[in-house]
Amino acid sequence: MFWIITIYLIVVFGQNGSHRNIPEGAGLQAMSINVEQAIEIQNVDLEGHAQAIRLRTYRPPGRRVVLPVIFFFHGGGFVKGTPEQSDPMCSQIARQVHALVVSVGYSLAPAFPFPTALHDGFLAAQWVVTHARALHADAKRMAVAGHDAGGNLATGLAAMVRDRASFRFRAQALVAPLLDPSMTHFPDLDDEITLDMCAEECASGYRAYLPLASLRLHPYAAPIESLRLAGLPAAFIASAENDLMHVEAERYAAGLIAAGVPTTVTRYRGVAHYELASRQEVVADVAAFFSKELGAAPKRS
Repeated sequence: MFWIITIYLIVVFGQNGSHRNIPEGAGLQAMSINVEQAIEIQNVDLEGHAQAIRLRTYRPPGRRVVLPVIFFFHGGGFVKGTPEQSDPMCSQIARQVHALVVSVGYSLAPAFPFPTALHDGFLAAQWVVTHARALHADAKRMAVAGHDAGGNLATGLAAMVRDRASFRFRAQALVAPLLDPSMTHFPDLDDEITLDMCAEECASGYRAYLPLASLRLHPYAAPIESLRLAGLPAAFIASAENDLMHVEAERYAAGLIAAGVPTTVTRYRGVAHYELASRQEVVADVAAFFSKELGAAPKRS
């Protein structure tokens, strides 16, 4: 069973940016508010294995249009955060890609450690596939994305779907993802660089999400350690220059490429971990990637 509350939000949208190496300050403005574009937002509660799962959906105008679907996982180091914090990013992606974005309010650690959050995401995907007709959603054009811990969950879910589901994801976008629970790939950064996420904060989140040391090598929890990357969907990975996690993000991209997965990785200069997801250039690049990978113009239902 589920219930729906409809809310209308007004959001602004940046312009498409370029890929690869983004110079410091090149179009990296934070998203603001504009009254020109309305996105319909709905909250949906699903029954989960551990507790209720709240989905927050974002739909551009045109209810009778069948849309591709993008699942999104918010950041928060596995222990905090809500779908609402990603309203600007999800709304912008929904409009620019002309897609139904489904942000998953997954169960948080330490109360709900691995793999509860992944199971929440899997149930959300199953629900969308089952109700695709009613949702005016195209279950054959689906993708997944996430920021911070949400990037870990996004690529973990992509692997789980590859292994266990009858449906598939066409693409994945990871923004400043946490991919290495063993924390063995930190870079040597200049002492003058200001970081907005420290190693201890990262370690604390991993301990809460993966309380058993053995879990920190599980391929769904430690993507960078996985030996089975073939068959994952095409990837766009955004890393921040002033981020302890940028090396692991780029090493994961290299692993995907070696496994034959079409992958684009972009490092944004002069940007730190948490701010990456709020930058117009980054979100525009993610939207452009999904527009390309999900393809096909929308159709009427």
